[in-house]
Amino acid sequence: MTTLADKSLLSGGDNKPPMLEKHLYDSWKSRMELYMMNKPHGRMILAFVEKGPLVWLSITVDGVTRLKEYTELTPAESIQADCDIKAINIILQGLPIEIYALVSQHRVAKDLWEKIKLLMQGTLLTKQERECKLYDEFDKFTYKKGESLHEYYLRFTLLLNDMNIYKIPLEQF
Repeated sequence: MTTLADKSLLSGGDNKPPMLEKHLYDSWKSRMELYMMNKPHGRMILAFVEKGPLVWLSITVDGVTRLKEYTELTPAESIQADCDIKAINIILQGLPIEIYALVSQHRVAKDLWEKIKLLMQGTLLTKQERECKLYDEFDKFTYKKGESLHEYYLRFTLLLNDMNIYKIPLEQF
């Protein structure tokens, strides 16, 4: 018998962002961006992740200049302010507990995103090492004894997807 949860998944229900697996950061990042884009005001949510938070406007009241409070924002500005909070919430929900504990103090979506990237990808040197491994794996890619054509195709497709994630140009091959 099909449960309500099964029907929700089959009909495209997406009430939870993808969970980060430590060795699959780039894939998670790509899926998170798509997940955010699929939300109401998704482009705005993703913009906060990539570019940073809304700059609160200042107003002058009785000769004193101060930042606007949330209640003083226009409807468009309040949507923007809410999107920054939504971005943080989406990112934090997609993290395993051990990563969440390391980054949960960040209150700006862009800072949170960058910290996770640093934790998962490491430095530029680490990324270059991964690219070299992918080049090597591509050069040495062969059929494994006993492997079906479907399994061979699946392994090759996964390798190409990984190369696309790192933007490795395939024209060289």
